Amino acid sequence: MTTPTDPLIRLRGIQKYYGDYHALRGIDLDIQPGEFFSLLGPSGCGKTTLLRVIAGFEDVSEGTVVLSGQDMTGVSPNKRPTNMVFQSYAIFPHLTVAQNVAFGLRKARASRAEKAARVEEALAMVGLAGYGDRAAHALSGGQRQRVALARALVLRPKVLLLDEPLSALDKKMREQMQVELIRLQRQVGITFILVTHDQEEALVMSDRIAVMFEGEIAQLAEAEALYRRPESRRVAEFIGVMNFLPAFLDGDDVDVSGLGRMPLAEMQSTAATDGKPVAGFRPETATLLFPGQDAPDRVAEGTVAEVVYYGDMTYYDMVLDGCDKPVRISMRNVFGRPVLDLGTRARLAWSPGAVTLFR
Repeated sequence: MTTPTDPLIRLRGIQKYYGDYHALRGIDLDIQPGEFFSLLGPSGCGKTTLLRVIAGFEDVSEGTVVLSGQDMTGVSPNKRPTNMVFQSYAIFPHLTVAQNVAFGLRKARASRAEKAARVEEALAMVGLAGYGDRAAHALSGGQRQRVALARALVLRPKVLLLDEPLSALDKKMREQMQVELIRLQRQVGITFILVTHDQEEALVMSDRIAVMFEGEIAQLAEAEALYRRPESRRVAEFIGVMNFLPAFLDGDDVDVSGLGRMPLAEMQSTAATDGKPVAGFRPETATLLFPGQDAPDRVAEGTVAEVVYYGDMTYYDMVLDGCDKPVRISMRNVFGRPVLDLGTRARLAWSPGAVTLFR
């Protein structure tokens, strides 16, 4: 019997083999009711396989899947309290929008009027009220995505599984749909599990994120903690952009190429790496100082080696004195701040608290 504090989904010791290929390696995971949860990782890391295990489309080689307190061993996908939105949408072009949404209700024990009401309710949830009579083939990509969501929601699942549902959309539409999915998840209050390889998408949309490599969960954390406090260099490299500089331990201090010496106790955190120690910091956590500007903390000097202007932001590659490897710095283009030219000598303000030591 479950209680309000029990996880909605509990995975224990999940192993999955395809012949000799070990796709999932001992996954233990709890997902809470009403959570927007993401499985993030590169292609082939096992994230879609894990989603299909939850849905029941893949049997496990070892381990248990528990949904709402019930062991799902031997339970077919159509008997589980889940529904899935696929990357391809799988919209039937010869049917209307309402007929597409109602397709999942064809075996439901409900009157025609009740089914019609549920279809309208689902379409309203995704912002397509009044679109029921439209031909599905005449819809835009974003509208087809919404129809696929409505078709899944009309069955009122406890868990909605999303397998890279936005990958076919252009950048602007994808960003709009990210906001729509967040709004929708809060509105309906059910658990969403998203599979994506897009780090920004996962950070924007998720309550918690599991980063996967080679069939294992490398780190599980809330989005901000994952970005700011990665537990390994591999996670740090995969999530966003991070500069890495050679670091040398000397007692309680760390000497970082280009930045100088700092107390280990003042650094943000320490994390694991497979090689020699390095210090890492995000591009937005250091600041280029302009003439007349005082340094808020410590200062390093160097030369601008590359400038990439994006309108609202400018990205600089800067070669620090005493270090051959350039670092990436991002600066907001606020009014009155000039864009530096290539070859400009500049000062970089930074704080030990923004630096992570990987050792």
